[in-house]
Amino acid sequence: MPVETARWRGETDGVLRIIDQRLLPGELKYSDLSTVEEVFDAIKTLAVRGAPAIGIAAAYGVVIGVRDCRDDEFDKKLAEICDYLASSRPTAVNLFYALDRVKKLAGSLSDKTVAEIKEAILQDAHKILEEDLEASRKMGEFCQQYVKDGGTYMTNCNAGGLATGGLGTALAAFYIAKEQGKNISVYSCETRPLLQGARLTTWELMREGIEVTLICDNMAATVLRQGKIDGIFVGADRIAANGDAANKIGTYPIAVLAREHNVPFYVVAPLSSFDFSLASGEGIPIEERASEEIACFAGTRTAPEGVRTYNPAFDVTPAELITGIICETGVAQPPSNETLSKLRQN
Repeated sequence: MPVETARWRGETDGVLRIIDQRLLPGELKYSDLSTVEEVFDAIKTLAVRGAPAIGIAAAYGVVIGVRDCRDDEFDKKLAEICDYLASSRPTAVNLFYALDRVKKLAGSLSDKTVAEIKEAILQDAHKILEEDLEASRKMGEFCQQYVKDGGTYMTNCNAGGLATGGLGTALAAFYIAKEQGKNISVYSCETRPLLQGARLTTWELMREGIEVTLICDNMAATVLRQGKIDGIFVGADRIAANGDAANKIGTYPIAVLAREHNVPFYVVAPLSSFDFSLASGEGIPIEERASEEIACFAGTRTAPEGVRTYNPAFDVTPAELITGIICETGVAQPPSNETLSKLRQN
């Protein structure tokens, strides 16, 4: 089974144990985070990444941040910590879902002692993790109607156990397929500039005994034109009410290519990644990251000093290019305001 990306170790005074994904595939290292600053840094620097995993880490980050504060400063401290963690990354809505959930829970317990509220926040963080574990399995099961024995599929970035608390989102389709005895293979795009596909997805799939072929991002069109791919499964960091979906940069062009070559394109994400407050993808904030990520490779500069760079971490795939959006309650096919709303009601 996929590795445990983020887990709580200990009781109330415990730590958040994560896999430091910056070191993979060379080293599988677990890091124990015991301060809110360490949690912030882990999210910001991609030691922990993937929308669901970020939400889980943020929930436990609040637990860590408030546990030693005095009763008379609890409300102020809680707000400050949530605002601080919310500033770590802007696109993945699961981060804000988890923090808003914690704040609402605390607000509903005004008649309880601070100690009781702190314990309730810890238990709810556990629940967020448990819900993700359950959701990832259900998503993988819903995907099976689109995964055939002997099929070959494509994915971008990493949407597996490393990006969640469980089996993953898009990669859950492949893990459940293997459980059901299906013989499948996967093409993983490398996912420049940080190579999450090359470093993380191939590592995960090989670890689970699933045949995987790594390709450069600019090879996707050729592979699709050659008729090698039966379907494409990707994750999402935020999905607008109309079905527009933000995912790792490079996802949108794959969706365009999929339409051109008549290959179905599926987005797999939990309901916590849906943002019904946004009418369309135009409102999704897109994170821009440091120029060093594209001007350097493995610590070695590959572009001239002083060159201007543009480094958006995500792009938005319009709903009309998406065959279906799969979550833990079902499938929106085709994606639209109406079909996505039904998923929320299931």
